[in-house]
Amino acid sequence: MTGFPQRVKIVEVGPREGFQFEGSGDPLRIKLDRKIELIERLSHCGFQQLQIVSFVNPRAVPQMADAEEICHSIRPAAGVMLTGIYLNDTGLRRALAAPGLTLIPELVLSASESFALRNQKRSFAQDEAMQRQMAALYQSLGMKIDTGNIMAAFGCNYEGEIPLTRVIEKVELMAEIAASAGGKLRHVLLADTMGWANPEQIKNTVAVFNERFPEIELGLHLHDTRGLGIANVYAALSSGVARFDAAVGGLGGCPFAGITGAAGNVATEEVVFLCHQLGIETGIDLAALIECAKLAEDIVGHSLPGKIRT
Repeated sequence: MTGFPQRVKIVEVGPREGFQFEGSGDPLRIKLDRKIELIERLSHCGFQQLQIVSFVNPRAVPQMADAEEICHSIRPAAGVMLTGIYLNDTGLRRALAAPGLTLIPELVLSASESFALRNQKRSFAQDEAMQRQMAALYQSLGMKIDTGNIMAAFGCNYEGEIPLTRVIEKVELMAEIAASAGGKLRHVLLADTMGWANPEQIKNTVAVFNERFPEIELGLHLHDTRGLGIANVYAALSSGVARFDAAVGGLGGCPFAGITGAAGNVATEEVVFLCHQLGIETGIDLAALIECAKLAEDIVGHSLPGKIRT
């Protein structure tokens, strides 16, 4: 598949990944009411989906210990899908009990074992076992798995460049696990968790993925760690990719990626601006989103790397 899509879906992940990363030094620095303020403002920008919380171990990620409180307190615009992430069955059960969230039956694997050991505290074998356990839980809940996520899909600060063959193997594994639980993999998100990707790598990955899995929709979660985030978005758009994660203002990063002081996720307003310049519809109000980027800077108390301003 080549050529620009007519419309893209952009999932805003700043409230989850941004606050998770920004608060890593002081989990109480960003107050609950300010998190809620940004989520509610973003919900009026035209997004279909906002990723707002992580249901992870509060001892490991204390800045997400208020996930349930956020879900109970927010009053978003009507029609916006709110989602969270979880890496094990305990997190999934917490998400099930939280009000207002849409649960997406998904599997999550890492393409880097070194990163998996730091982020999920699991080896590849343990990671697979957990996903099979998650699949059984989804099945018991009457939910059919249709989505898969692969972290560190392009490179790793601990292992270097990740072979594309390994990424393909992980997708095949997720498809097998989903099928074993009565589901069918229809969407896969490849995450450049540590910002290793370059435009040529993006185009090659998309081409190989689409040839191997023509029935699966590919999305990308890109970071701007080395300044190539928006160039990678352009490469993906030119290859027909129509689903991206992004973070308002360029919030975010990964607490377990081994990087400090580097840019986080590709800035949502930059992705929206690029799409609009190319005549690609997003459904997002850019002016309102820029105001949210300014609000995000005020909340975190420092400049963010996003470059689009009014």
